[in-house]
Amino acid sequence: MAQRVQSAQEFLQDSFVPLVAALCSEEAERLTRKNNLGFCELVKPFCRLTSEVHMRDPNNQLHIIKNLKIAVNNIITQPPQPGAIRKLLSDVVTVSQPAEGLVTNVITAGDYDLNISDRSVKASVPWYSSWKDTLMGLNTSTCYSATTPWFEAYRESFLQSMPASDHEFLNHYVACMLVVSSNEPEPVEQFLKLSQEQHRIQHSNEYSYPKWFIPNTLKYYVLLHDVSVGEEQRADSVYEEMKQRYGTQGCYLLKINSRGSNRGTDEQIPDPWSQYLQKNIIQNQEPYEDGPCTEIPNKHSDHFIPLDGLNNDSKDGLSNNFKTHPLQLEHTSNSGCFDGTDYVKPNPSFHESKKSNTWTPHGICLTLTDHDRIRQFIQEFTFRGLLPHIEKTIRQLNDQLISRKGLSRSLFSATKKWFSGSKVPEKSVNELKSTSGLLYPPEAPELQIRKMADLCFLVQHYELAYSCYHTAKKDFLNDQAMLYAAGALEMAAVSAFLQPGAPRPYPAHYMDTAIQTYRDICKNMLLAERCVLLSAEILKSQSKYSEAASLLIRLTSEDLDLRSALLLEQSAHCYINMKSPMVRKFAFYMILAGHRYSKAGQKKHALRCYCQAMQVYKGKGWSLAEDHINFTIGRQSFTLQQLDNAISAFRHILINDSKQTAAQQGAFLREYLYVYRNVSQLSPDGPLPQLPLPYINSSATRVFFGHDRRPAEGEKQAATHISLDQEYDSDFSQQWKELEEQVVSAANKGTTIPNFQPTQYCLNKYSDNSRFPLGVVEEPITVEVAFRNPLKVPLLLTDLSLLWKFQPKDFISKNGQAKELETCGKDMIGAEVISEFLINSEETKMARLKLFPHQTGELHILGVAYNLGTIQGTTVLDGIDPSVGLQTGKYLSNGMSVRGRQDLEIQGPRLNNTKEEKTAIKYGPDRRLDPIITEEMPLLEVFFINFPTGLLCGEIRKTYVEFVNVSKCPLTGVKVVSKRPEFFTFGGSNAILTPLSPSASEHCSAYKTVVTHSTSVCSLVSSVASSDFGGGSGNQPEVVDVPLPDSVLLPGASVHLPMWLRGPDEEGVHEINFLFYYESIRKHSKLCHRVLRHTAVICTSRSLTVQATVFRSNALEDEKGEGDNMLVFVDVENINTSEAGVKEFHIVQVSSNSKNWKLKESINLSEDKDIKLANREKGKLCLKAVRCKHSAEHFTFADIVFGTEQIISSTSPCADFFFRSLHSELKRSPTQQNMNTLQGPGKQSLDDAGRLILKCSEVDLNIIVLWKAYVVEDNKQLILEGQHHVVLHAVGNEAFSFPQKQGFKKVLGNSDWEDLEQESPEIGLLNFFRPDSTSVPARPPSDQLSNLIKTRLHYPETFDHSFHQESLCIVPVTLLLSNCSQTDVDVIIDLRHKASAETLEIHGSFTWLGKTQYKLQVKSQEVCTLQLKACFVRTGVYNLGTPRVFAKLSDQVTLFETSQQNSMPALIIINNI
Repeated sequence: MAQRVQSAQEFLQDSFVPLVAALCSEEAERLTRKNNLGFCELVKPFCRLTSEVHMRDPNNQLHIIKNLKIAVNNIITQPPQPGAIRKLLSDVVTVSQPAEGLVTNVITAGDYDLNISDRSVKASVPWYSSWKDTLMGLNTSTCYSATTPWFEAYRESFLQSMPASDHEFLNHYVACMLVVSSNEPEPVEQFLKLSQEQHRIQHSNEYSYPKWFIPNTLKYYVLLHDVSVGEEQRADSVYEEMKQRYGTQGCYLLKINSRGSNRGTDEQIPDPWSQYLQKNIIQNQEPYEDGPCTEIPNKHSDHFIPLDGLNNDSKDGLSNNFKTHPLQLEHTSNSGCFDGTDYVKPNPSFHESKKSNTWTPHGICLTLTDHDRIRQFIQEFTFRGLLPHIEKTIRQLNDQLISRKGLSRSLFSATKKWFSGSKVPEKSVNELKSTSGLLYPPEAPELQIRKMADLCFLVQHYELAYSCYHTAKKDFLNDQAMLYAAGALEMAAVSAFLQPGAPRPYPAHYMDTAIQTYRDICKNMLLAERCVLLSAEILKSQSKYSEAASLLIRLTSEDLDLRSALLLEQSAHCYINMKSPMVRKFAFYMILAGHRYSKAGQKKHALRCYCQAMQVYKGKGWSLAEDHINFTIGRQSFTLQQLDNAISAFRHILINDSKQTAAQQGAFLREYLYVYRNVSQLSPDGPLPQLPLPYINSSATRVFFGHDRRPAEGEKQAATHISLDQEYDSDFSQQWKELEEQVVSAANKGTTIPNFQPTQYCLNKYSDNSRFPLGVVEEPITVEVAFRNPLKVPLLLTDLSLLWKFQPKDFISKNGQAKELETCGKDMIGAEVISEFLINSEETKMARLKLFPHQTGELHILGVAYNLGTIQGTTVLDGIDPSVGLQTGKYLSNGMSVRGRQDLEIQGPRLNNTKEEKTAIKYGPDRRLDPIITEEMPLLEVFFINFPTGLLCGEIRKTYVEFVNVSKCPLTGVKVVSKRPEFFTFGGSNAILTPLSPSASEHCSAYKTVVTHSTSVCSLVSSVASSDFGGGSGNQPEVVDVPLPDSVLLPGASVHLPMWLRGPDEEGVHEINFLFYYESIRKHSKLCHRVLRHTAVICTSRSLTVQATVFRSNALEDEKGEGDNMLVFVDVENINTSEAGVKEFHIVQVSSNSKNWKLKESINLSEDKDIKLANREKGKLCLKAVRCKHSAEHFTFADIVFGTEQIISSTSPCADFFFRSLHSELKRSPTQQNMNTLQGPGKQSLDDAGRLILKCSEVDLNIIVLWKAYVVEDNKQLILEGQHHVVLHAVGNEAFSFPQKQGFKKVLGNSDWEDLEQESPEIGLLNFFRPDSTSVPARPPSDQLSNLIKTRLHYPETFDHSFHQESLCIVPVTLLLSNCSQTDVDVIIDLRHKASAETLEIHGSFTWLGKTQYKLQVKSQEVCTLQLKACFVRTGVYNLGTPRVFAKLSDQVTLFETSQQNSMPALIIINNI
């Protein structure tokens, strides 16, 4: 087969070409053998003409022949034997395998991507048109491989090995070359002998084979001249004599061997023979087991077996002794049938002989000039000898037919007459007919028509050939000569297809009739197969793949497995090449083909078919089909000693979710273990191979650094930290990261660390694994591996351990660079080994394996190693504790176990940051299994003693914390950080000395108290700075320094510290996270600090709820002449339920905290100082607050005591919790910070005005309510202490002890909340902001502007006047104006009444005398008076509160004026006397 992508037309043309016989003298053959070639082999690469050829048809019309090819073959006098042909075809298919290492084709068909093991497909495939240019570029490639080269080779060999028959002439010789060397003593006499020998072979009865086209065969005389050794003058003289004897058209002088064989190869001469001769290795290398050793150099030529039959024996001086056919077996049987079912076993030494064959150079004595001479020789022979002879023969046959039939001048007119329906003339031959038809004599007119048709077909005159075939077909059918008729139908269909311009459609029904006739009537499967191969190629070229597939399948039978396998495979390719690919049919017929290949002994091809079909069935849920295919692939691979492929196939059976029964799965597993053990025995000292079972979910692998957590001991509870038993929570992980970042920033004096990376003790698929994790020497590393058993039979793993690689390094060398150390073995890493690990059927089970690093360096955890086996029996052991399974000898193995490994290969996260990463598929690194082992670090353990699990909301409880250094390094810089700093405190800098043990403080109060003997409820004032309690602006309240003695904890030392807790204000279960931070005294290059986590779970129940409101006092000055004063109303309600066992609450003290205000006294109508609140009771307190006069830098604490002991609120823990809750309140309510700064650059004109206006209503007064609760628990009465905080921001606004009203509403219930809303209507603090509008300046509401000026009217409550004496009653009224702001205010007093009837009705008929409008300016904090006169005309009750007061800031351009609305009416009674 030529190395080119052939179209169907090219294939058909090359299948039938003129055959030329060659007879060579012994000396001529010797000349060609200098080049390791026979004469026929020598000319084979040049047998295709490169130029067009012209000839004339019988009508003298010029006919053009393109790309003509001839075949030059040695004469073989015996036909091939069927058994030998079968063996030949089997061997051809065997040695033709897909080339290894080639780029494979991926055909996309629907949802399938099929990998076809070759580099090209048919150029006629529609979807292949876009690849045509690429494929054409492969024409000159030496590693080219066709789509199915084994089928191409089989088809080529099949067509070549077909014996010549009497009913057709396509395989008959048209001419004969007689080749003689110029070195012969008498070349002309040698020509005569060769001519006589050819005549004897053709015309004597001694030889019935080969067949000749016509009796007068063309003889062409070739004189072969060796240029290197021969005399050129003698050769020329002999050639001149030949031209005189045979004519210039019948002889040729061919000069070869221009280069001597002993000369070096100075230039690289191309070898065009290798592509043809490489196919002959089968016959050259012991072709048959029991046949004669016959040299067959040309087995695979393009047409009919071109084999040399050379022999040393000579007969009559001739060099050729025509032996039996090279395909003739030594023992032939007359009953041997080509279509029989006998099976020829392939030669097992095929591949060995092929490998042992050494490459032989060809054409070593030829130059490029010699190549051109040979090419010119073939052209001259064709132009001057062969084609004129064929043209003459066609004319003679045409004339004979006309004369014999009595027809008109040409055959064309005759065919027209026949086609028009005229009667067919009677036959001159009347033979008896049989079921298979009759036999015609050679001179029969019907055969002459067929002979003429074949000649026209060979020279590409397809139109004339079709007419002749069509005429012969009618004659044969009339005579019932079915074999002849089928042949004419077959070639008529081919001729119709090959006609240029396609004047008529391809008559596929001709081919169908021919195939049916060959198969059913003539019983000649050889010709039927040829017909199918030709027709299928034509149908595929027309994209009729479905018809081609049906045709190929129709010829499959049970007798010849190899033929059926090839045809089934081709039909599968037809289905995949359809416009809508039928992928499942492709796979089905590939399975059938694989089965027939296996029966034919073609194990490699069977394996390939199953593998290609597997691409369709894989991953589609057809598990049983997958198992069958994989099992067959495993068996075939094992037979072919492809043990790795066998293991891979059985591996797929085991790792897929198989639906097989447990017994079948057990059988699969045992077979896999058997194959695996054979492989391992081949290389017992090699590396451990990969095992498929059990399945390891590598991404679920978790790595934990550190010791296991200690269990609780009595009242001593260890910090929860982190362990493998905890589930990962992304929200918690983010919280821990934020906490660590916060504490690290605080430890670095507020410096924010760029690209901060938190400490990770447990690495999983959710954590950030882009960095190398850090482990510590002598601290274990636990790797949790997730095993899953997909089978229904249990698996037993023994000697399970981790595989690792370690590179020791010294990270603390003096030069600052890592220095590698040289140690090995267990001195570096200690590994834990699990002796037995049982995984039940379909179970997922975690195995925790530990490593103990003893040196610093780089550790790489590679995977796990274990022995895989099964236990005796199939009983599934459920409910077995994992620890029990580790007992040695617990389970009995069935003896079939293998040692192997599985690597832990974890794919990192998909990168999606840059544009390149988004467009491509790239994954980042995952380094959780590559820790760096650093030097020793301190290790802190924290224990909580008597830590409560339940608290009342706001309850204060004192507990103790124990810090223990369990390492060999001292630690320092211990800090604790929490998102809920209001929950705990270690005490401020002025904390009192407390007992050092929990037992010593059992009955002590959590507060610092002093006894008070005051009989009146008044305030006790103290002043502190917030920085004393971590409340300064430069510190972070969430980060708390742990007050260790000397700030250092030595190795093995422990210390107890008190810690106060306060129950959160919300009811429910709270998880509060603590993060303990500590450092080593010695600085480390890798690990700077360490952290310890603890999560406390506290359940809080209801206690009290506090609501507070502040109002300005109506009095402009108090009794002592002090400026502003306000009234604070505090409502305290007991919302506790009886479930907590609280009998009653006592309000023992109310404290205030502010930089500007302080509580002065309690306005209490009751003389009982003790305030008790039973369940659902509410108490109301009214307190007076005055402005502080000292500097605003410090906070002023004022305590109003209702009991006998004063709790000093300015000390720990009261002040601690207050400042921490204040910080949390500000953090949760960022709107309070926005009140002072208005948003947006477009509102700059409103900034100062708004700030001053709002400042008038700001209070910033904080209330602390301290209480005690009496609880009965276990028949004992306990006293609980607690405190609630209320932050008052502005005058008139309600404030609650809960941070959100939703939480308060939830606690109170819907009905209580509705009542509360009715009692105190809600006023929004930020309703005056308009963030959505930037063009219109925001205007503060009237209730805010009214706070600029505080007004009051002084007048007599009653006034007596005699209206009889004087009709007008004039009453003096004084209007007091007080400026509450920090700047000057312009005030306008408008005395005009509103004109509406409603206002007259309310205010009565009185008027103001004097000016109707006053304008004046009131200085900051100034009180001024304005004398007014009211005029009445009758008695009655009047409201003097009608003056409208407008205020604006003096230094503002924009006017913000609003009416002063008095909250209380100013009533006066006018009496008549």
